[in-house]
Amino acid sequence: MAEVLDKKTKVAAKAEGISYDKATYLKWYEIMYRIRRFEEKTLFAYSQQKIRGFCHVYIGQEAIGAALASGLKDGDKVVTAYRQHGVALARGLESKYCMAELYGKSTGCVKGKGGSMHFFSKEKGYFGGNGIVGAQIPIGTGIAFAEQYKGTDNLAVCMFGDGAARQGSLHESFNMAMTWKLPVLYICENNQYAMGTSVKRTSNVQDLWKLGLAYDMPSEPVDGMNPESVHEAFLRAAEHIRSGKGPYYLEIRTYRYRGHSVSDPAKYRTKDELEHYKEQDPVVITERKIIDNAIASEKEVNDIKEAINLEIDEAMAFAEASDYPLGSELYEDNYMQKDYPFIMD
Repeated sequence: MAEVLDKKTKVAAKAEGISYDKATYLKWYEIMYRIRRFEEKTLFAYSQQKIRGFCHVYIGQEAIGAALASGLKDGDKVVTAYRQHGVALARGLESKYCMAELYGKSTGCVKGKGGSMHFFSKEKGYFGGNGIVGAQIPIGTGIAFAEQYKGTDNLAVCMFGDGAARQGSLHESFNMAMTWKLPVLYICENNQYAMGTSVKRTSNVQDLWKLGLAYDMPSEPVDGMNPESVHEAFLRAAEHIRSGKGPYYLEIRTYRYRGHSVSDPAKYRTKDELEHYKEQDPVVITERKIIDNAIASEKEVNDIKEAINLEIDEAMAFAEASDYPLGSELYEDNYMQKDYPFIMD
């Protein structure tokens, strides 16, 4: 699913802003609509107390997920933060196993033990969601070191938010990655508010892409509200990294339409600001672009919607019908060094 698009897949632009073929636009739309519907249903289930605990939805940031599918290849590894349902779906984790995980069921992608912030898939090279702010930055750097050590041409994609960009671990990781020329793509998903405080109030450097320049790391800002811009940035970065030149850093400027988490009323921003960004809704704009430019028919778009609506409804039914983990599962899948002197039988 996540094959790098060859340059031959581009078509001559017959209308302004149309640079890719039908299959690419429909794939982007399918991924973005899947993420949107999954997250809307997640919020609904949370309101019914079927999903508990911390929960951070990806609504508004879907264009990044779409480009992850087109701009990277299957062997690339991805690690991200706690707002991670959309990234997991974009990397190919199945909706029903993701929803079951949110419900805490044994059929979830990590057997109901991880919940909203800790999806994982060895098969998809998805190292999760991480609940500790910025913890994934050194983890992603270490994954890149492993790929370099094994001699692969895979990237380690390390995603974090604007709040995590103020963590000291970022600077330590940037320094090591550049010194060792590790194959890592750092991505700051700047949705502008961290938990609830704007970048303007928390950082003297408001253009967060400039942080990479202190380490001579190639760095650039990206419009995160349309899949074309993000996809093209991923291709530039991937070409640089796979050629052995070391890390690349992207500040992808996006916006979340919901609060930091389900419990956040987001009163720190104005309604006018929210409406301004809703006019840039990547799902709506991509749908309009597809239909208005006759890339695909309205029926084809509606068929995608109907199929995904059914998929997400079935995912919820699957989660509802699944069993909770047995208590004995507490003792499974735990790391233990058996010869450690304080481990008792």
